Amino acid sequence: MPKTDYKKITNFIFELNHLKKQRHTGMQFAGVKNPESVAEHVWRAAQIGYILAELEGDVDSEKVAAIVLIHDNGEIRIGDQHKIASRYFSTDKAEENSFLDQIKNLSEQTEAKWKDYFNQFENRNTKEGIIAKDADWLEQAFEAKEQVDLGYPIAQAWIDHVEKALETKSAKKLLAEMKKTNFADWWVGLEKMTYKKLDK
Repeated sequence: MPKTDYKKITNFIFELNHLKKQRHTGMQFAGVKNPESVAEHVWRAAQIGYILAELEGDVDSEKVAAIVLIHDNGEIRIGDQHKIASRYFSTDKAEENSFLDQIKNLSEQTEAKWKDYFNQFENRNTKEGIIAKDADWLEQAFEAKEQVDLGYPIAQAWIDHVEKALETKSAKKLLAEMKKTNFADWWVGLEKMTYKKLDK
């Protein structure tokens, strides 16, 4: 059995921090000055993936969340490419090469599992892979809806593209509900005012 290289794993964990510094570049074209980081996107997308898997049923929810959690790691080394850039070149192979290089730092067991997860995400050849991809797209639509509500109407284009791409019933239902919901609706009624009126 090969010896575990904790130095390589340590370096890998330090590398992951750069997902927090890598910004989703596309929203800048909508005028958004400080778009979400890739790490922020992945964090919410992984939870959406878990939720979608539970809604769809007969799927490994934890596996879906894990697939989504790792799918953008390669962007640490090659950056996030917006869809305008993809008109001129594809980063798919570069991102895959980056990811495969990164996971060489992990144990053989983790490397094999994550390689399989990455393939399921990219090829959508399993239920988990299909749901994971829907979760990735759906998170971007939710982010776009927030930007629309905040005064960046051109961000509607992201929602429109995602609507055409989604495959699962649950993701389509969530998108339909999202479209008629203001991003701040979740907290309306939760606020508790702390002032006390003075006696007169």
